[in-house]
Amino acid sequence: MSETATHPTKVQLLELLAAIGTAQWREFAAAAAQYGLTPTQARVLAQLDGPVPMRGLAALLVCDASNVTGIVDRLEARELVRREASPADRRVKNVVATEAGRDVIRRVRQEMQSAHGALDTLDETESATLYALLARLRPSMEKS
Repeated sequence: MSETATHPTKVQLLELLAAIGTAQWREFAAAAAQYGLTPTQARVLAQLDGPVPMRGLAALLVCDASNVTGIVDRLEARELVRREASPADRRVKNVVATEAGRDVIRRVRQEMQSAHGALDTLDETESATLYALLARLRPSMEKS
Protein backbone atom coordinates (compact mmCIF):
# COMPACT_ATOMS: atom_id res chain seq x y z
CA MET A 1 0.00 0.00 0.00
CA SER A 2 1.39 3.44 -0.90
CA GLU A 3 2.14 6.16 1.63
CA THR A 4 -0.61 8.32 0.08
CA ALA A 5 -3.20 5.57 0.52
CA THR A 6 -2.31 4.99 4.17
CA HIS A 7 -1.98 8.71 5.04
CA PRO A 8 -4.11 10.76 2.63
CA THR A 9 -4.08 14.53 3.01
CA LYS A 10 -7.24 16.47 3.82
CA VAL A 11 -7.22 17.80 0.27
CA GLN A 12 -7.08 14.26 -1.14
CA LEU A 13 -9.96 13.19 1.12
CA LEU A 14 -12.03 16.24 0.12
CA GLU A 15 -11.33 15.65 -3.58
CA LEU A 16 -12.42 12.01 -3.25
CA LEU A 17 -15.61 12.98 -1.40
CA ALA A 18 -16.34 15.61 -4.06
CA ALA A 19 -15.79 13.14 -6.90
CA ILE A 20 -18.11 10.59 -5.30
CA GLY A 21 -20.70 13.28 -4.53
CA THR A 22 -20.59 14.57 -8.10
CA ALA A 23 -21.00 11.09 -9.56
CA GLN A 24 -23.88 10.34 -7.18
CA TRP A 25 -25.58 13.67 -8.01
CA ARG A 26 -25.22 13.06 -11.76
CA GLU A 27 -26.81 9.63 -11.43
CA PHE A 28 -29.55 11.00 -9.14
CA ALA A 29 -30.34 13.72 -11.72
CA ALA A 30 -30.50 11.19 -14.55
CA ALA A 31 -32.78 8.88 -12.54
CA ALA A 32 -35.02 11.82 -11.59
CA ALA A 33 -35.32 12.84 -15.26
CA GLN A 34 -36.74 9.39 -16.06
CA TYR A 35 -39.70 10.35 -13.87
CA GLY A 36 -40.06 13.84 -15.29
CA LEU A 37 -38.42 15.52 -12.31
CA THR A 38 -35.69 18.11 -12.24
CA PRO A 39 -32.81 17.31 -9.89
CA THR A 40 -34.07 20.00 -7.50
CA GLN A 41 -37.62 18.64 -7.49
CA ALA A 42 -36.25 15.17 -6.69
CA ARG A 43 -34.05 16.65 -3.98
CA VAL A 44 -37.12 18.25 -2.38
CA LEU A 45 -38.91 14.90 -2.39
CA ALA A 46 -35.83 13.25 -0.88
CA GLN A 47 -35.89 15.75 2.01
CA LEU A 48 -39.51 15.05 2.97
CA ASP A 49 -39.33 12.31 5.58
CA GLY A 50 -42.05 14.27 7.38
CA PRO A 51 -43.54 17.74 7.22
CA VAL A 52 -40.94 20.42 6.39
CA PRO A 53 -41.67 24.16 6.53
CA MET A 54 -41.24 26.04 3.24
CA ARG A 55 -38.46 28.13 4.81
CA GLY A 56 -36.79 24.94 6.02
CA LEU A 57 -36.75 23.63 2.45
CA ALA A 58 -35.18 26.89 1.29
CA ALA A 59 -32.42 26.44 3.89
CA LEU A 60 -31.85 22.80 2.89
CA LEU A 61 -31.67 23.76 -0.79
CA VAL A 62 -29.59 26.86 -0.07
CA CYS A 63 -31.92 29.05 -2.10
CA ASP A 64 -34.43 31.85 -1.67
CA ALA A 65 -37.87 30.96 -0.28
CA SER A 66 -39.49 32.38 -3.44
CA ASN A 67 -37.69 29.71 -5.51
CA VAL A 68 -39.08 26.99 -3.26
CA THR A 69 -42.62 28.21 -3.91
CA GLY A 70 -42.30 27.50 -7.65
CA ILE A 71 -40.69 24.10 -7.07
CA VAL A 72 -43.41 23.08 -4.62
CA ASP A 73 -46.13 24.46 -6.94
CA ARG A 74 -44.93 22.15 -9.72
CA LEU A 75 -44.66 19.13 -7.41
CA GLU A 76 -48.11 19.88 -5.98
CA ALA A 77 -49.59 20.10 -9.51
CA ARG A 78 -48.35 16.53 -10.06
CA GLU A 79 -49.82 15.51 -6.67
CA LEU A 80 -46.39 14.49 -5.36
CA VAL A 81 -46.56 16.88 -2.39
CA ARG A 82 -49.19 18.86 -0.52
CA ARG A 83 -49.03 21.96 1.63
CA GLU A 84 -50.59 21.96 5.06
CA ALA A 85 -50.70 24.44 7.89
CA SER A 86 -48.28 23.79 10.74
CA PRO A 87 -50.11 22.68 13.88
CA ALA A 88 -47.78 24.91 15.94
CA ASP A 89 -48.26 28.06 13.82
CA ARG A 90 -51.08 28.20 11.27
CA ARG A 91 -49.18 30.91 9.33
CA VAL A 92 -46.39 28.43 8.55
CA LYS A 93 -46.95 26.12 5.60
CA ASN A 94 -45.38 22.69 5.76
CA VAL A 95 -44.67 20.60 2.69
CA VAL A 96 -45.52 16.91 2.95
CA ALA A 97 -44.83 14.16 0.41
CA THR A 98 -47.90 12.30 -0.78
CA GLU A 99 -47.89 8.53 -1.22
CA ALA A 100 -47.20 9.12 -4.93
CA GLY A 101 -44.28 11.42 -4.04
CA ARG A 102 -42.77 8.87 -1.66
CA ASP A 103 -43.18 6.19 -4.33
CA VAL A 104 -41.47 8.21 -7.07
CA ILE A 105 -38.45 9.14 -4.91
CA ARG A 106 -38.13 5.49 -3.86
CA ARG A 107 -38.06 4.51 -7.57
CA VAL A 108 -35.52 7.26 -8.35
CA ARG A 109 -33.23 5.89 -5.65
CA GLN A 110 -33.67 2.33 -6.94
CA GLU A 111 -32.63 3.45 -10.46
CA MET A 112 -29.19 4.51 -9.22
CA GLN A 113 -27.45 1.34 -10.36
CA SER A 114 -23.88 2.71 -10.39
CA ALA A 115 -24.19 3.85 -6.79
CA HIS A 116 -25.75 0.53 -5.78
CA GLY A 117 -23.05 -1.37 -7.68
CA ALA A 118 -20.27 0.62 -6.05
CA LEU A 119 -21.68 -0.07 -2.60
CA ASP A 120 -22.05 -3.76 -3.47
CA THR A 121 -18.24 -3.97 -3.73
CA LEU A 122 -18.02 -3.42 0.05
CA ASP A 123 -18.42 -6.29 2.48
CA GLU A 124 -20.62 -5.89 5.60
CA THR A 125 -17.76 -4.70 7.79
CA GLU A 126 -16.59 -2.14 5.23
CA SER A 127 -20.17 -0.89 4.76
CA ALA A 128 -20.61 -0.50 8.51
CA THR A 129 -17.26 1.31 8.80
CA LEU A 130 -18.05 3.66 5.90
CA TYR A 131 -21.49 4.40 7.36
CA ALA A 132 -20.04 5.15 10.80
CA LEU A 133 -17.37 7.45 9.36
CA LEU A 134 -19.79 9.36 7.13
CA ALA A 135 -22.33 9.64 9.96
CA ARG A 136 -19.59 11.13 12.15
CA LEU A 137 -18.65 13.68 9.46
CA ARG A 138 -22.21 14.65 8.53
CA PRO A 139 -23.06 16.99 11.45
CA SER A 140 -19.91 19.06 10.94
CA MET A 141 -20.40 19.20 7.17
CA GLU A 142 -24.06 20.30 7.46
CA LYS A 143 -23.43 23.18 9.86
CA SER A 144 -24.40 26.47 8.31
